[in-house]
Amino acid sequence: MPTARPSFAAVDLGATSGRVMVGQAGAGKLRLTEVHRFANRPVELPDGLRWDVLGLYGDTLDGLARAARDADIVSVGIDSWAVDYGLLDRTGALLGSPYHYRDTRTEGVAQRLEKVLPAKELYAVTGLQHLPFNTVFQLAAEESAPQRGLARTLLLIPDLLTYWLTGSVGAEATNASTTGLFDAREAGWSHQVLDRLGIPRGLLPPLRFPGDPAGTLRPSAAAATGLPKATPVTAVASHDTASAVVAVPATDDDFAYISCGTWSLAGLELPAPVIDESARAANFTNERGIDGTIRFLRNIMGLWLLTETLRTWRARGLPAELGPLLEQAAAAEPFAALVDPDDPSFLAPGDMPERIAAYCARTGQRPPRDQAAVVRCICESLALAHRATLRTAAELAGREVRVVHLVGGGSRNDLLCRLTADATGLPVVAGPAEATALGNVLVQARAYGLVADVRAMRELVAESQPLRRYEPSGAESAWAAAAGRVGLR
Repeated sequence: MPTARPSFAAVDLGATSGRVMVGQAGAGKLRLTEVHRFANRPVELPDGLRWDVLGLYGDTLDGLARAARDADIVSVGIDSWAVDYGLLDRTGALLGSPYHYRDTRTEGVAQRLEKVLPAKELYAVTGLQHLPFNTVFQLAAEESAPQRGLARTLLLIPDLLTYWLTGSVGAEATNASTTGLFDAREAGWSHQVLDRLGIPRGLLPPLRFPGDPAGTLRPSAAAATGLPKATPVTAVASHDTASAVVAVPATDDDFAYISCGTWSLAGLELPAPVIDESARAANFTNERGIDGTIRFLRNIMGLWLLTETLRTWRARGLPAELGPLLEQAAAAEPFAALVDPDDPSFLAPGDMPERIAAYCARTGQRPPRDQAAVVRCICESLALAHRATLRTAAELAGREVRVVHLVGGGSRNDLLCRLTADATGLPVVAGPAEATALGNVLVQARAYGLVADVRAMRELVAESQPLRRYEPSGAESAWAAAAGRVGLR
């Protein structure tokens, strides 16, 4: 039987897996329970790499049904990765499965758009890091496709699932700000960018902001989940990184964060965007956070390198248990081989150990000799990327950083956390691992009146969640030398 305590269902969709969590927040308590976890497997079709968004929606309904059996659900919130979208026709029907951002159709698109809207001008409006798969480039890649001609509405992934649950169309701002179609200063869709690129203004729906109501369940969704028809769906910080930053357990303002999972999103929380030539040259992004804040950060390739490596080893029948491999890597030779995690060769799915070996060979390094050395190479290289990104962010923003909060799945990786502390020369506080789902729940709880503000949210996380602190070892000269080898200052 459901409990009498108000509970919030957080649908948290990551690039490799999804989960439905049930949370309670307020009055000094913050609890989170996983009720359904499922794989998120892209599908390679003859015309490209696609998301199985129908499967994700089915698993969302299954998870909400389990949540309804276990708790008194008073609200539902959805977050996911950024940039990818579905197109709806005039009847509201989905025009094909959404493309995966790792699909190759965007290769060369940015260079083509440079003639219509130069990168400097685009950055001056959007403040967005250049990534080849940004929504603006994906749209340009399919401008002549039949579905573009039929499309009347574009919905990012969380907004698409919200539409299927409620029938209500909208675009949540933290995710909208990742598209390359959003004015970073004005916090709205950029008519300038849309018009220059020939994108109909009406394709993009009205904006919502974290905490806004997004509708109530359709009868079909209520029937599938067992939740009442009046159950509200609340707009949370629907970009998963934005939700994760909500749950950073910071007690002061002099912190940096790393939301570490498939990607490492490393940066600062600022009151206003930093949009100048230095920030553009450093490829920093200005994305929306909660309550008008700016997530000033860079995308780093992240633990994708490690998960693809493990997947490759499993396919070959080699040992691929992460725990033992991390223990072996901790004892392996330091700095034997290093890579730049953001090298384009690491973006697409494939044989990551072979790509790492090829990178080492072309940069004059001895490739890693065994599995432990590969894992050590990945973790040290990510720590160096964290170091370079956070130092640059602090310089560009004129901020002093005293502590790094590393949240998300990477916070469970003891070796990566320790190496990040050593590389940055700063204390690293690791956790919570489920920061995104916690941020999702906390925004819903605030909309429900159970949490006061962001500071109260973070204090609640700091008081209630298990955290680990790593102090730097002081080996600055060794890390500086290693950084120079891969051009990561």
